[in-house]
Amino acid sequence: MICPPLDRRDDPATRGLEVYCVGGAVRDARLGIASMDRDWVVVGTTVATMLERGFRQVGRDFPVFLHPESHEEYALARTERKSGRGYTGFEVHADPTVTLEEDLRRRDLTLNAMACSATGELVDPFGGAGDCDAGLLRHVSEAFVEDPLRVLRTARFLARLAPRGFRIADETRALMATMVAQGEMHDLVAERVWQETERALGEAQPQAYFMALQECGALHELMPALVGHETVAIGCLTQGLAGDAVQRFALLMSVLDETAFETLGDTLRVPNLWREEAVLLIRSLEQLDGQAIRSAEGIGNWLKAIDGWRRPERIERVLHTLSLRCPDIDAAPLMQAHAAGLAVSPQTLMAEGYRGAELGHMIALRRQQAIEATLHKAE
Repeated sequence: MICPPLDRRDDPATRGLEVYCVGGAVRDARLGIASMDRDWVVVGTTVATMLERGFRQVGRDFPVFLHPESHEEYALARTERKSGRGYTGFEVHADPTVTLEEDLRRRDLTLNAMACSATGELVDPFGGAGDCDAGLLRHVSEAFVEDPLRVLRTARFLARLAPRGFRIADETRALMATMVAQGEMHDLVAERVWQETERALGEAQPQAYFMALQECGALHELMPALVGHETVAIGCLTQGLAGDAVQRFALLMSVLDETAFETLGDTLRVPNLWREEAVLLIRSLEQLDGQAIRSAEGIGNWLKAIDGWRRPERIERVLHTLSLRCPDIDAAPLMQAHAAGLAVSPQTLMAEGYRGAELGHMIALRRQQAIEATLHKAE
């Protein structure tokens, strides 16, 4: 397939307009990937015309509209001129004189700079189709260096397309390294860095994202806590690809101690769910080291560290993440030990007359005894 099915000639909202499907849908069609979302560019028209046809304007920085029926996004063709530092320092120009090629030229990678007409004609002024076929992630123009977010986007596309044999073109790698050396990463806000990282962790080969950032120096700038641990961290991530995105993040962070991780989490503004997963794995690795995993005291300390008595619902997932990190760990005895300790009833001990600190001490003692009994049975 060259272009997705696009015929819009019978659509009253777009009839007579010069409309093209652009970006991801065209790229995915070329690669034979199913794509539900489609973005459209309208050439040679005005905001007033779009509004008259029932489109609803939603763009603040440039004219983007929602179709009155399909609610797909339609944007007027535009150009951008660098006016400041970072990924927001641009002046946008959109009017009927802007051509389709000018609109495509401002895009990041050639495989994202293709368009299809309403009748399915491919428009590819920068060789995106050839790069798709050759498995290359290549920048469209030297304007690539104007937006530091493109370093992360390129790495993320590599994480998605590496299973198909894609690689970053040498000249694009060189530009990414130049951008890092010039300090462009400092202009990225934490939210955007995390957004790209989170999406990359859900891709087929997330390790490719971090390897690309390491190679160009961006990982050092964006996640300094990993410096010196990059190879091991990426190896842990690669080993645990069977996990979901949150678990993959925990595996990547598991090479850090809790203090270093919390600092990184604050810097990137990592959401609480993701932070908790990483902290629980880090604590598990600390508590279950060496002989501790085979002793009632060690297992009890681990369960206390991860709040396993008050939060029993988290144990199964913690152990799954731990098994991804340490495949030799047998989770079954730990699950059994937790269940045995959980069966100790505080209410029963209270009925025996225990109160206050004495009650807490007795609960801990009985739980340790229950864990010891379980371990002996397993021997």
